[in-house]
Amino acid sequence: MKPMIGQHPTALASPGTWRRRRWLVVAPIAVALVLVTWMLAFGLTRNPDRLRSAMIGHRAPDFALPTLGGDHSVRLAALRGQVVVVNFWGSWCADCVTEHPALSAAWQRYRDQGVTLLGVLYQDPAANAEAFLRAHGGDWPEVTDPGARAAIAYGVRGAPETFFISPNGRVAAWHSGPISYELLSSEIARLLGRNG
Repeated sequence: MKPMIGQHPTALASPGTWRRRRWLVVAPIAVALVLVTWMLAFGLTRNPDRLRSAMIGHRAPDFALPTLGGDHSVRLAALRGQVVVVNFWGSWCADCVTEHPALSAAWQRYRDQGVTLLGVLYQDPAANAEAFLRAHGGDWPEVTDPGARAAIAYGVRGAPETFFISPNGRVAAWHSGPISYELLSSEIARLLGRNG
């Protein structure tokens, strides 16, 4: 059959063929819209910082990390019997600047009560961290993490992240993001009251 002049080529196709072709275009668009709607309604509303760390309740991975000055190392196992607060941080991290006064205040309050605050440098050159500490203060132990082995062992996703280790060596609590003095005090006091 020859097309008539002025007749659209789709007029030659059977109605069933045209409907199938239309669904080949409409179906993927509909699926994409459903997925985007689902992500906006559910997926993007979940804050990954509110997830529970898989480390809670498990023995804290041991490490021996060099101090920031490099003159000796700190071994976590040597701190057994104390409450240990391990804070992964970096000088490049704005939230680390925000939480620094809270860490300083908690260190001043609990340092003589069987509590060790340990800063672990996260993806940051030692020289930058040293400059940060000169500017902002802080005299608790600070260590570097060559190859990010400790960060990987603890499942750190970014800085800052803070782990509370009970005197018996188990991870008792975890916080992602800038930590407040109130939360530090609450968790430390809880762990001082029992052996976690």
